[in-house]
Amino acid sequence: MDWYPLVNSLRIAAISTVIVFFLGVWLANLVVRAPRLVKGVLDVILTLPLVLPPTVVGYLLLILLGPRRPLGMLAAEFLDLRLTMTWYAAIFATVVVSFPLMYRTARGAFEAFDETLADAGRTLGHSERWVFWRVKMPCCLQGIVAGAVLAFARALGEYGATSMICGYTPGSTATVSTTVYQLWRTGDDAGAFAWVMVNLAISAVVLLAMNWFEARGRASSAAARGAAR
Repeated sequence: MDWYPLVNSLRIAAISTVIVFFLGVWLANLVVRAPRLVKGVLDVILTLPLVLPPTVVGYLLLILLGPRRPLGMLAAEFLDLRLTMTWYAAIFATVVVSFPLMYRTARGAFEAFDETLADAGRTLGHSERWVFWRVKMPCCLQGIVAGAVLAFARALGEYGATSMICGYTPGSTATVSTTVYQLWRTGDDAGAFAWVMVNLAISAVVLLAMNWFEARGRASSAAARGAAR
């Protein structure tokens, strides 16, 4: 069994999760503090990929990054990079489709944050950066980690946009999802089912890890409340 699709899927999902983690946390914190009208507009724009069909996302990415488009031509001319039909092209697709999960989960965590804790840090003379990383992030960590796990799982299972922007080439751009489709299309039901089970196993492990982390976070919060009493 060729394990390249799994290795490729894992590295694509890992890279895209790192990107959407920092991007999602930054934009979620920005939107939470924005005026109501601006917040509403930004929220719609940033959440839009969540409701768009993946094939539409893939089509838009092809329009933006295709070899005959400005960005694609610039990357080819100055960086000698192809932004489509390569394994790393899938990162663009997985970042777009998984970002809303990270963003909305982080935004919910920040909205539930008690701002009086941040105000206490400011009154002690600490900078906004210190307050964010040393007060706000630890308090919201449970929700943020949950968002990162969901983003990873979504990126791992992405098919529609990925198949459009990087296609399927064995040993080059193949992922678990595109491999399942190609094996099914060619009549290899046993091979397709094997990869389905691999994907199910990884997704189950990821979700179990998220549930364990959430349970641990709830236990820590209950212990802290008990100590405070």
